[in-house]
Amino acid sequence: MNAPVRIFAAVPAAETDGKDKQQGLEVTCLNKPVREVQVTGVAEVSCPADRAWLLVSVTSTKDSINEVTNSISRRLEYIFQTIRQHGVGEEHRTVRRTLRRHAEAYAMDAEILVTFSEFKKMEQTCCVLLEKLDKSVQVGTPRFFHSAACLSELRCLQLQTVENAQQKASKIAQLLGESLGATLLVREEETKEWRNEEEATGGERSSTHLLPLLPTATATSQVSVSFSFRDKSRKKL
Repeated sequence: MNAPVRIFAAVPAAETDGKDKQQGLEVTCLNKPVREVQVTGVAEVSCPADRAWLLVSVTSTKDSINEVTNSISRRLEYIFQTIRQHGVGEEHRTVRRTLRRHAEAYAMDAEILVTFSEFKKMEQTCCVLLEKLDKSVQVGTPRFFHSAACLSELRCLQLQTVENAQQKASKIAQLLGESLGATLLVREEETKEWRNEEEATGGERSSTHLLPLLPTATATSQVSVSFSFRDKSRKKL
């Protein structure tokens, strides 16, 4: 959302040998008139998280290594199948297995970390796993985050602000009966970027929001841009 833009314009003053003071306004005429417009623009963009990690844990205890390995493998295969059916490829999942002795038996833990870009499909995946698998499978709370592509778009905000300033300056030039010329100066006044980490980590939420809120990244940019006015004295050949 673009905030109001402050406009400063300087146009040629009437010729005089000195300084005119009227109602607190002081006009100084130089040998070369100032013909430029300066625009200060502020823009702000917010982007909700576009990715989520989901951790699925599987545990099994058997009398032999072969039995516990087969038990975990069967559960993992069903989890992988469910994930594939919801549009998530192998490149978006990682698996880690841990084998340990438990008294006279063997225990194996497996963790599957899945990255989702479609949150609706993630919800459907959770429902299927919780419904079809026993208590040996635990589905964690999703953790939302921003992809590199999403953050890259935020950091292009300054370019958008300059383009917006140019459009505003063009309108001012038309209002003054001038034509906008070349860019004289672009100065960055302020740039900020922040994220609401409390929502990202599932922090305190009001009673009206029982589900995790999507974390949001926000960026603001303010630039000052000066443009020249085209010289009217030059005639087209």
